[in-house]
Amino acid sequence: MQPVQPKTSQRRGESAIEKLLVLSAAIFIIVIALITIFIFSRGLPLLFEIGLGDFIFNYDWRPTKGAFGIGAMVAGSLAVTLSAMVWAVPLGICTAILMAEIAPPQMGRLLGNMVELLAGIPSVVYGFVGLVLVVPFIREYLGGNGLSVLAGAIILGIMILPTVINISRDSIMAVPKEYKEGSLALGATHYQTIFRVIIPAARSGIITAVVLGMGRAIGETMAVVMVTGNAAIIPGSILEPVRTMTSNIVLEMGYAAGDHQAALFATGVVLFVFIVALNMMVNIAAKAGAARDGK
Repeated sequence: MQPVQPKTSQRRGESAIEKLLVLSAAIFIIVIALITIFIFSRGLPLLFEIGLGDFIFNYDWRPTKGAFGIGAMVAGSLAVTLSAMVWAVPLGICTAILMAEIAPPQMGRLLGNMVELLAGIPSVVYGFVGLVLVVPFIREYLGGNGLSVLAGAIILGIMILPTVINISRDSIMAVPKEYKEGSLALGATHYQTIFRVIIPAARSGIITAVVLGMGRAIGETMAVVMVTGNAAIIPGSILEPVRTMTSNIVLEMGYAAGDHQAALFATGVVLFVFIVALNMMVNIAAKAGAARDGK
């Protein structure tokens, strides 16, 4: 029996859909390229004039007097981001293990729904909760004025948990069942199988989750502006206020002009390069994991 040839209208519809998808991808690439060109064209001239080293490692930020050093903001971004990662990454990975391997299916689905709900909350709501609850708690029980690295770390950690949990859980669940069954058949316990077989097999995906969570943390703006105090200083402790690079751009772009505005665009260039580097790390980790699994 001869196969039924598709109708001409169906072929035309498939061709139209294919062209639409290609057009959408082309538009996306063009938009990314235009954004990149715009940011670099506005920021690179001043960056070349000042020098990359002086711009990043100089702590003197007085744009009205021609001092454009974002060292304090770089340190602030790293302090808040790393402090958030210290507690959010272990908690997120443990939660992913619980959802994928330990909890009953019903509880796993419930936790998944809660994590998705957490991911859908706007950042300004997180900032408001931090300003109303976290900041007064720190001020009363730990000292300082509450607007601090610690407040930013707590809020940012909560915000990156959905990214770490979801990607880690998917990576753990993607491990072939034969790995687990073989380990159990050899006499390993369930927890030995999880930590010695499943987690190493899902390592590339977990690394991806951590790096993407770091990218989300370092690029967050609104919540950080509301709870960190926005002081352009090197923090001596987690209870001192701090200003991040994103906060600096948001706070000063509204009235900046001339070299001041160019310096803010140059800060955006630094952030852009950092995020691209993080994405490259994700791709390298994913390829390394795929190559290892192929072997």
